[in-house]
Amino acid sequence: MFVAVASGKGGTGKTTVAVSLALAVADTQKVQFLDCDVEEPNGHLFLKPHLMYRESVTVPVPRVEQSKCTFCGRCAEVCAYHALVVLPKEILTFPEICHSCGGCWQFCPEKAIVPVDQEIGWIEGGLAGEVEFVHGCLKVGTAISPPLIQSVKDRRLSEAAVIADVPPGTSCPVIKAVEGSDFCLLVTEPTPFGLHDLELAAEMIRELNIPGGVIVNRSDGKDEDVERFCRNTNLPVLLKVPLDREIAVGYAGGLPLLAVQPQWKKDFVILWETCERMRRR
Repeated sequence: MFVAVASGKGGTGKTTVAVSLALAVADTQKVQFLDCDVEEPNGHLFLKPHLMYRESVTVPVPRVEQSKCTFCGRCAEVCAYHALVVLPKEILTFPEICHSCGGCWQFCPEKAIVPVDQEIGWIEGGLAGEVEFVHGCLKVGTAISPPLIQSVKDRRLSEAAVIADVPPGTSCPVIKAVEGSDFCLLVTEPTPFGLHDLELAAEMIRELNIPGGVIVNRSDGKDEDVERFCRNTNLPVLLKVPLDREIAVGYAGGLPLLAVQPQWKKDFVILWETCERMRRR
């Protein structure tokens, strides 16, 4: 089973939940942890993997051979992202906003544009105890992360319980990370901001037709608004993690929740089993 751990906003506790779930399940089956939050991966801070490989990830971007170019402007016409600008005697390319669709070199009548590889980041992987670990690191200054997220997901092991830590929000990188998952855990907090962004995340998985459930992190016992929303949208609240100073201090020191309070292990095992049951409905 492939479970994505997402949220509408940052800082709700996705990594706390994803790491805890991976450590809890690893005692009974093969587990793989995918950190798809490639702009700021932090799963390694808690799982502390022994990284055994690093591979560069590239995407094709256009290079113009000026000697062949007639400056007809066809490339700029077909580029939906305005990554090329045609001047009277020069073509400017902006690889930072290129989406590597290939339209410019496919439609150039003079075949004056060729694709060249540009590095956008890298993938690192290894072992964190019994957990297979993979994360992506986006190169500083690179604006487009979905191809790197897809490269992380391409490392998915079909025979493992796969848990993905997803970027915050509901934008393209999040959708790329969540799509294809069997179940999505939406982590929220009992605040107006948390509820607002939970609503957006719930709509996202509904559009993707992915079953899901909600985890309330830093619960202060006043979760009525979140619970009301979940009832109205048929999203079950699967777990509540309390607002606890001991957990927060451990997190600040790079300690997983299960290392600080081992009694939570059974709750996360039950959470995984619940996801499996709901996935089969």
